[in-house]
Amino acid sequence: MTQQANAKDEVKPHIYQELAELVSSVGDDVFLNNMHRFINTSLTVSRVELSEWTVDDSQATVSDVKLLGHADTELNPQMQTVCPTRARHRNDHPLVKRVLEVEDDLLIHLNARMKNEKGHDCLGTSHQCCMISRKANRCCVISLHRLQDDKDYSLQELSVLKCLSATLLPLSERHARAHRQSRVKRGGGPLSHRTVYFEDQLQHDFNERLRACDVSLSAREKEVCLMFLAGSAVADIAEQLYIKSSSVETYLKRSAVKLGISGRHGLTKWLLCAEWRSPDA
Repeated sequence: MTQQANAKDEVKPHIYQELAELVSSVGDDVFLNNMHRFINTSLTVSRVELSEWTVDDSQATVSDVKLLGHADTELNPQMQTVCPTRARHRNDHPLVKRVLEVEDDLLIHLNARMKNEKGHDCLGTSHQCCMISRKANRCCVISLHRLQDDKDYSLQELSVLKCLSATLLPLSERHARAHRQSRVKRGGGPLSHRTVYFEDQLQHDFNERLRACDVSLSAREKEVCLMFLAGSAVADIAEQLYIKSSSVETYLKRSAVKLGISGRHGLTKWLLCAEWRSPDA
């Protein structure tokens, strides 16, 4: 493993804050910005797009594509969107075949000059990777762009992205679901009500996972884990609980041992385990 890969694999102090902010922003307009910052703690990408594709299996077609958001660099002729929102272009798109066939989560490294069935450039000339997940007839597609002048994704970076996708795709599915619900209930209630709902739902999901795994955490361990998952940084948790930051880290590590998890975002992946994703997503 190279020195660069080793450096990227080190746990950076702010990684926890970036992850916490990402988790807490599900359903918010800043979700893509937080995702972009989180990814850039491990490797550099110029632009992030999130889209939701609706599949019609009976016709073997993609019936709808919605761009849910993007972050950072604006599109230019060298960075064409991977999201085919125009119906007349949709099923000529080279990513459609992969979306129609996807069963498990995928990471696809797109050829910078991929062409459609008519031989036309349709992905521009930027270096691109796509993370794809499918639930029922909906697919979440996270598109990561780099300008052609930058280096293409290395094998080690693709490995890092594959690891990140285990966290990013479930969060994106939840964000897409929240986006759909917000269209149905346009306007909704006050932000404070939504925050209370989020915290209540988080605590419910966390307790359900603990029961399913037959794991017991101390009251303090549970409190720290919930605050972390709700978006609080280590320093903020320490301040609110009147303890040292090192004590917060200790509680998180103890919880990780009991839960049998590891890695910089193991707790989030544990909570978002595929077996426990909501069936109505």
